[in-house]
Amino acid sequence: MLVCLLSLAVMAGDGFSEREFNQLHAELQPEKDAPWRSIPWKISLLEAQAVAAREGKPIFIWAMDGHPLGCT
Repeated sequence: MLVCLLSLAVMAGDGFSEREFNQLHAELQPEKDAPWRSIPWKISLLEAQAVAAREGKPIFIWAMDGHPLGCT
């Protein structure tokens, strides 16, 4: 919803001022100590499989198709 509101704000006027942009940018940053940051994410499926086998843990795969800015 926030993305929709931001899009409307940009299309409705001259866009954001530098101050408004910097404020929004700061507000939209993820927390430095967010729990998902402590997960040892792997990009390589083969590396993830080797680590999972070694540690006896499952693999969680997040996959999607379509445009990276919107799930389809």
